[in-house]
Amino acid sequence: MTNIFKKALNRNEQEAQKSEPVTNLPFGQETMPTLPSPPEAKLNPPKNITVNHKKTFIGDKPAALKKDKSTPKTKKETLNTKILDNFKIVHNCRIHPAADTVKILRTRMLQRLLSTGGNSVLVTSPMPGEGKTVNAINLAISIAQEIDRTVLLIDANLRKPAIHKYFGFAEGMGLADYLLGKTSISEVLLNPGIDKLTILPGGRPLTTSSEMLGATRMADLVKEMKDRYEDRILIFDGPDILTNADSQVFSKLVDGIVMVVEAEKTTREEIKQAVERLGESTLIGTIFNKSNE
Repeated sequence: MTNIFKKALNRNEQEAQKSEPVTNLPFGQETMPTLPSPPEAKLNPPKNITVNHKKTFIGDKPAALKKDKSTPKTKKETLNTKILDNFKIVHNCRIHPAADTVKILRTRMLQRLLSTGGNSVLVTSPMPGEGKTVNAINLAISIAQEIDRTVLLIDANLRKPAIHKYFGFAEGMGLADYLLGKTSISEVLLNPGIDKLTILPGGRPLTTSSEMLGATRMADLVKEMKDRYEDRILIFDGPDILTNADSQVFSKLVDGIVMVVEAEKTTREEIKQAVERLGESTLIGTIFNKSNE
């Protein structure tokens, strides 16, 4: 497998520019390399039709009877580049020293994903702390800045939601609250100050995360998000694979999986077990993270 993020996320910026591909990760998997709803027909029936002596308004309704169908605008935040720099987030894919490595990762991932007609990716790892959230964010920003597509970045790690921290946002409502019926999706979407990128935070931590991710409400939401816009890519930052069942449950809902493994930390046995747990889910690539070579 190609080492896309070698040095880019654990060394200084000058070293990141010199990174070279690395091959032959343990299990021999090569590294990787949606439609707007049709407009409703507009009917032009007579304004008033009398049924049982009551007026039924099929055309324009009187103002007092009209329902407000408007949805809240996505809340826009101010981009805090200092916080992003602290977390090694490549927030400008045109001038950042590590931008080229991220672009290679983005291109290979999209090639494999789009070749199957897919538009949704789960970024996960065998164990916690191996860099999956940083990679998920970098992928999302790179796609939004360099490709003629929009991106929805979803924090699906409901046990320990963290994407809001990497952007410096306060903890608030998010995906977990939607799954519990506490809010609507439109009310919790955020724009982090980057064009064409929208974030769905995780919200409150849940101990019943596996049940929530495997529920019909979650499956319906993922399907709706995948089908709504033809130019949208969905990036899910998921939980790790080996310490709970969340990723195993959720992996069936996405089109592909990117697994992050950490150099000198993730063992061959952990990688093997993670691949076995994913089963028939589509593993489209692996990121060999934090290499010192």
